[in-house]
Amino acid sequence: MIACPNPTEEESIRDAHQSRGQFLARQERWSDLVDEIRKAEDTRRATPGLMAVADLLGYGARSDVVMAVEHALFDGRPAKGAPLLEGVQALEQILVDAEGDMILGAIVAQAHMDIAWFWRGTGWDSQILKRNREAFEAHFDRARDILSPYRMHECTSPTLAAAKCGLYGAGKDTPDHLAADYEYLIDLDPSNPAPMRAMGNYLSPRWFGTYEKLELEARRTAARTHEIWGAGAYTWVMFDALSDDDTACENLDLEFFVEGLQDILDRRPHQYIVNLLAAYCANTIGSNLTGYDPADQTRTRIAGCADWIVRNHMTELHPLIWAHAATGFDNNLRIRSARGFAAAGRTEALRIIADLFRREIAQGNRIVFTADGPVAEHC
Repeated sequence: MIACPNPTEEESIRDAHQSRGQFLARQERWSDLVDEIRKAEDTRRATPGLMAVADLLGYGARSDVVMAVEHALFDGRPAKGAPLLEGVQALEQILVDAEGDMILGAIVAQAHMDIAWFWRGTGWDSQILKRNREAFEAHFDRARDILSPYRMHECTSPTLAAAKCGLYGAGKDTPDHLAADYEYLIDLDPSNPAPMRAMGNYLSPRWFGTYEKLELEARRTAARTHEIWGAGAYTWVMFDALSDDDTACENLDLEFFVEGLQDILDRRPHQYIVNLLAAYCANTIGSNLTGYDPADQTRTRIAGCADWIVRNHMTELHPLIWAHAATGFDNNLRIRSARGFAAAGRTEALRIIADLFRREIAQGNRIVFTADGPVAEHC
């Protein structure tokens, strides 16, 4: 028996900030929106699950535009006459009226990049239709034009720096520049793991990097952020790079990675983080054995970490995290039913947790998750 809040604290807080950004955009209170984003940036305000509040406000402000395009492209191709550009053109006009405000510039550029990814989808390059590829490239080109007046290493705004780093999704720059820019972004807000995860993903060979560059930057990031994360930054950088990659798993400094898991939970023991790391270890990594022994040995060891994470830290279940973990945390995944998606995550999580406690259950106990963690009670 385990508490399963719906919505969770983290989901409620994120929704509130997104809704605030959406409300200000719908009311065309753009100066108020910019002021609130700047204030959130100044204090590096984040949710308990470490999501930057400035990012949530910015996403809420552009959400009506990008979600309309996502809806039109839900099946991979728009319906005839679908209004794909009206919303983003309205945002462009707001940027003109604001005389190129850098925060609004970042929001409009990110809207273009969001739309670009909806056009592209998540398939391999060879599977993308020509029309979709052209739309993807056009939106990225426009985002690049909007952000071109701003020099990356003169940015003091994490929102603007993150938008500049987002341009690497088009694959038109070198891994050396990518690493330097992400290093700068990470140093602007070292408590935020999102840029670390993004850098690690882009530095994997399936994107723009090499295994050597990935390992180097993971260690450099851990050294620079040691006072905040201990070894945790190494784990954050490697987090997404390990998925579906035998060589990355084989080459991983496993002891350093596991130390990082422990350091993250020692410093940020919120239930969102607990569920994230447990689901990642048990499902994203543990359910992805490929038959290549050197890599699978690493995966099995990481999967085993789910046991002590759940036993030592878990007090409640967050189904959406487990559902996303089962898909490899694919940010571009199109979900037809949020309720069904969450239900699938809950089922998978309970299956994995029951397996972790199979010995206690076989002895006639039931597992009750209390505020102090799981307890075996005799039935």
